[in-house]
Amino acid sequence: MTASDRSVLFLCTGNSCRSQMAEGYLRHLGKGQVQALSAGIEAHGKNPRAIAIMAEDGVDISGQESTRLGDDMLQGVDLVVTVCGHADEHCPVLPSGIRRLHWPLPDPAKATGSEEEILQQFRSVRDDVRRRVRTLLAEEIRGGQA
Repeated sequence: MTASDRSVLFLCTGNSCRSQMAEGYLRHLGKGQVQALSAGIEAHGKNPRAIAIMAEDGVDISGQESTRLGDDMLQGVDLVVTVCGHADEHCPVLPSGIRRLHWPLPDPAKATGSEEEILQQFRSVRDDVRRRVRTLLAEEIRGGQA
């Protein structure tokens, strides 16, 4: 299986922040070599702060949709990455052949404080997601060829 045949689904509670960031980074850093998808146990809509802080890093996620996980989304997926504890606990039983990873990322949408303090928490999660996606590409997708 080549890298371009690979498909990764990022799963979160509401598909509004963390999974959206991960999908955006995999699309951006993977340069079309892997299909990136995201979904939520529920669909909470896109978070404007997530869109803004991703744009700061040159990644446009404004066209991505907040979607609820459906059985059809698992068709052809090679890897499911849960990005929060709730999604990890409520992830459906995956069909045979689909691997699963868990990234325990804090929810920036629950950040409190001034607007700048909240944005700093979003940036911190964004930077962690970018690092994890780079590692995923290097170790899981390209087999060390990143």
